[in-house]
Amino acid sequence: MSEQQDYPYATYLDIKFPALRVVDIPALVKTCTEKWYNQTLCQVNDSVVRLGVMQGEYHWHKHDNDDEFFFVLDGKFVIDLEDRSVDLQPQQGFVVPKGVRHRTRAPDRAVILMVETAAIVPTGDG
Repeated sequence: MSEQQDYPYATYLDIKFPALRVVDIPALVKTCTEKWYNQTLCQVNDSVVRLGVMQGEYHWHKHDNDDEFFFVLDGKFVIDLEDRSVDLQPQQGFVVPKGVRHRTRAPDRAVILMVETAAIVPTGDG
């Protein structure tokens, strides 16, 4: 039997803004004090849009059944793959396909949006 691993990330899977509500990203960013903050903003069909306010690095992981889309709003965001690193600047995005092992990191504070299925486990599959 495997044990649940603890991660030093503030991850909130509740939907912060239901349909027909204004999604106020600047207000969330302003109040964020965590180094690695992940908040589900809203749900669109079977997917969710999440806000990330991050500094530092995430652990290596993969999602066996789910693609992830990352879009940078502010700062520099790096996605490490096994064979290369992708440096994203503001207004740039990148899709990590399901099954691809990756690690994300932000040398300085970065603000990003993520789009993924609502069923995804943010810390990865097994």
